[in-house]
Amino acid sequence: MDKQFEALTNIHRRRLLVALLNHNSQRDSIIVPEDIHEGEKTLEKLQTKLYHWHLPVLEEAGFIRWNQDTHEVVKGPKFDDIRPLLELLQDHADELPDDWL
Repeated sequence: MDKQFEALTNIHRRRLLVALLNHNSQRDSIIVPEDIHEGEKTLEKLQTKLYHWHLPVLEEAGFIRWNQDTHEVVKGPKFDDIRPLLELLQDHADELPDDWL
């Protein structure tokens, strides 16, 4: 459970994982950072943090697979381990503070 909570400690990782939750299959991908950028930081800063910190953390945990050449992210082999927490966050998004998702 520690890996799941560690993955959720950052808003950009949460947004990325929730975005993947909404895709139907292992083959559906999202493009980062455009798909999770909300404008609170410059796109360049977000891209740097994602590529050098957040994506490697999620990939190492097995929650995502990341193609560095195409910048595509898909669900990883352990995505279902974090799915219940993501569903809980998503189902209660309107009750949570704005900066949680």
